[in-house]
Amino acid sequence: MSENEKLTEEKIFEAATIVFEEEGLSGARMQSIADRAGINKALLHYYFRTKDHLFEAVFTKLAKKMFMKFNPIFENHLSLEEKIRFFFKEHISFMQQNPKLPGFILNEINHNPQRIQKLIKNIEFKNLWLKILEQHKDELYKYNITEETLPQIMTTIASLSVFPFAAKGILEVIFENMGVDFDKYIEMRKNFAADFVIKAITK
Repeated sequence: MSENEKLTEEKIFEAATIVFEEEGLSGARMQSIADRAGINKALLHYYFRTKDHLFEAVFTKLAKKMFMKFNPIFENHLSLEEKIRFFFKEHISFMQQNPKLPGFILNEINHNPQRIQKLIKNIEFKNLWLKILEQHKDELYKYNITEETLPQIMTTIASLSVFPFAAKGILEVIFENMGVDFDKYIEMRKNFAADFVIKAITK
């Protein structure tokens, strides 16, 4: 692929991401994506024959981009507490840069759960537990975290990070009446949420 082709594809991805986030799969139009990318519709179809193919490519790229940021969570040199703090710092920062992404992904998962199932089908969750156990056996024992309780902790951590962005429209109105700045609240949440989880599991 030439440099110009790479640049054109990147423009398409950026334009498609914005349109899909705003309109969803069903509401998005290829012409709108082409217009936003500054190309003609025929060229768009040359790169991606159908809207479904383009959506699949964008969805996969966004999901992989998000998951790749958390690779250090599975490295040995961080303690369990450090990994919890790392997750909130990186995930919330990622959401700040992509504030519409949670709503977009949740909406599309509800409409087409097979799409996310396809993305994560290669993840061996049994192996995930074994990897965490290998790295943090003493900490897991100390905090009474078991294979059965791990899903509860994982979903709790994820929801503490995702919910403020998924419910941003509502929270901004509530916080405005309280005199709370949403952006400052989000910055504080990186440490607050981590402290909250760590205190919860250490009791």
